[in-house]
Amino acid sequence: MSKFGDLVKSEVPILIDFYSNWDESQENKAVATLKKVAIALGEKAKIIKIDVEKNEILAKALRIKSNPTYIIYKSSEMKWRQSGDQDATALIDMVEQFV
Repeated sequence: MSKFGDLVKSEVPILIDFYSNWDESQENKAVATLKKVAIALGEKAKIIKIDVEKNEILAKALRIKSNPTYIIYKSSEMKWRQSGDQDATALIDMVEQFV
């Protein structure tokens, strides 16, 4: 958990996708969406994927109940959180609010 604390200290907004590999086709769609977001935002933000099955303690601490769950952090503070599929445009617009 201390590594996560160091990760979210960034002054640049961080979009985190908490996911699970339960459905490979859904995961492929999510990866494509995040690639679009990363290309659009460039250096203005960081995009990170965290597998909830491999990070159960963190997922439990953050009360991740469904996948995907997207969270934006900036300067160690959670700025936004949403569960369920999101399109690239919505994610880009949301992250840009915190740039």
